[in-house]
Amino acid sequence: MSLYWRIFLLNAAVLVTAVLLLLGPVTVSTPVLFGEAVVLLAGLAAMLIANAVLLRIGLAPLGRLTRAMSAVDLLRPGSRARVEGPGEVADLTMSYNAMLGRLEAERAGSSARALSAQEAERRRIAQELHDEVGQTLTAVLLQLKHAADRAPGPLREELHQVQETTRTSLDEIRRIARRLRPGILEELGLHSALRALTAEFRSGSLTVRHVIGPGVPRLDDAAELVVYRVAQEALTNAARHARATAVEVHLAVRPDGAVRLLVRDDGRGIGAAGEGAGIQGMRERALLIGADLAIGGGPQGGTDVRLDVPAVATAAAAAHAAATATATETADAPETTTTTTTARGLGEGKR
Repeated sequence: MSLYWRIFLLNAAVLVTAVLLLLGPVTVSTPVLFGEAVVLLAGLAAMLIANAVLLRIGLAPLGRLTRAMSAVDLLRPGSRARVEGPGEVADLTMSYNAMLGRLEAERAGSSARALSAQEAERRRIAQELHDEVGQTLTAVLLQLKHAADRAPGPLREELHQVQETTRTSLDEIRRIARRLRPGILEELGLHSALRALTAEFRSGSLTVRHVIGPGVPRLDDAAELVVYRVAQEALTNAARHARATAVEVHLAVRPDGAVRLLVRDDGRGIGAAGEGAGIQGMRERALLIGADLAIGGGPQGGTDVRLDVPAVATAAAAAHAAATATATETADAPETTTTTTTARGLGEGKR
């Protein structure tokens, strides 16, 4: 029975009961006697209570659906409302679940395009910093050295100070370029990139240690980039906001074949603070490869950032390696004209 007919019959039953009471032996005097008033008020209260209870029962599935809709988070996909209730309520719940699935797919697609454009822009800026600003500062350093060699004593000291300032600026620009475009990731792989990343964050006030477990398989290009960026953002948060003195970066393989990245610091923790743009960016990246991201307190305080990359990423990397090897063998084989083309993930080419 539809929701319309249930509500209609419910109100009809209440009205029919009121008419039957009027047609029954109960009479109302003028003025109304006390006993008659008590009977009328009791009957009215009974009808109102019955109406409220039946409406509450009939509309309860809609209330549960409303709570499920208010709690949904597209950055934590997979949650669905339980299909229950008769007629239109169940249809409405199924339609909502289908709509949520489409929204999650569209969100993942738009996030992939946005992050791909972001990585392309990072590469462009890093290239311009290296080719334009870096080369200009290098030329300025050479000119300063030439001028310092010919300058008198007092002026030579000032020119040396300017040289050091310029050299420091050049080193900072190179460091920014490396963060924008992790060239070591595509040249030497994820393990070497994580080692270089931890060394970059290591300072006198912050100890950073990396632990790479045995047998960690190679991930595909998209997954490696996501792991690197999540580790980079977690280390940045630990260094800038958490007031941490020690950070550990672990990369290990789980029994189910998934690869886990764990960044653990001894800082002040997240507490009641909301998730900022950095954490939301990590969640967006995790969605691209179907990884699970969990951020919470560590066993001894601080913050744990856990990223579990599914085993399908390692399988994709193995398939890509096999296809590349096949393409190489085909290209080297005599009297062969077959060309094998492999596609790289995340639409980034070689990053």
